[in-house]
Amino acid sequence: MKRQIEIFTANCPVCDPVVQMVNDLVCDNCEVTTYDLVKQCEDKTCLSKVEEYGVKRLPAIAVNGKLLDCCQISAPTKESLVAAGVGK
Repeated sequence: MKRQIEIFTANCPVCDPVVQMVNDLVCDNCEVTTYDLVKQCEDKTCLSKVEEYGVKRLPAIAVNGKLLDCCQISAPTKESLVAAGVGK
């Protein structure tokens, strides 16, 4: 089963390295969707997911429909991504 990874970004200098880190870690079992909240998305899915997951800060990452704990209090780290199963 594929692991669903959703990245919420403002496409800024703080977010860009996190997006790159996720893309460097992913494997064949990972499906990545990046939501640029500045541009938003045509069908507004990104905004409904922000509300559903409780995203309060960017960048933020959700794995299999759950916002990572680290994204609620600080920036995502490589360790937190690996612990969530990214790249496995």
